[in-house]
Amino acid sequence: MDSEKPNGCPLHGGGAAAQSLVGRLLAEVVASWHVYGGGDLAGPLDVWLIDDRGATVHVTTGSDECLIVEESEPHTGYDMGDSGRVTVGAIGNETPFADHIGESILAVREEHEPNTGRVALELSFPRGRVRCELGWGPPSDPDVMILVWLV
Repeated sequence: MDSEKPNGCPLHGGGAAAQSLVGRLLAEVVASWHVYGGGDLAGPLDVWLIDDRGATVHVTTGSDECLIVEESEPHTGYDMGDSGRVTVGAIGNETPFADHIGESILAVREEHEPNTGRVALELSFPRGRVRCELGWGPPSDPDVMILVWLV
């Protein structure tokens, strides 16, 4: 394991330093959602936190059950044929981050597992906090790994 990033995912590495989010003003949140048939949205699969200076932090699930935090721009949606499609766009009230747009991130706390790396990320705002964890999709799409939000 890399001694500089001991909590990094063995497959994806350590990603961006989550502590770099502290002091940023959350200006916008973009998310991706899996849509299968005419069913409900599964997800979010990805969330991009955009600060007031335009810097973007991407939070997503890794294929090995880690939570990836990296600096990258939102991608566009795409068609997956018989498996549905992924849509990408600004969130409405679909995630608890919506309640904190316009607020500064006061603190960040992470949880790690020895074999998978980061498994949870908690961000504190002046009016509450949001915790990101890994979870599985709805019964109609149980094989999709999604982000789970706790407030």
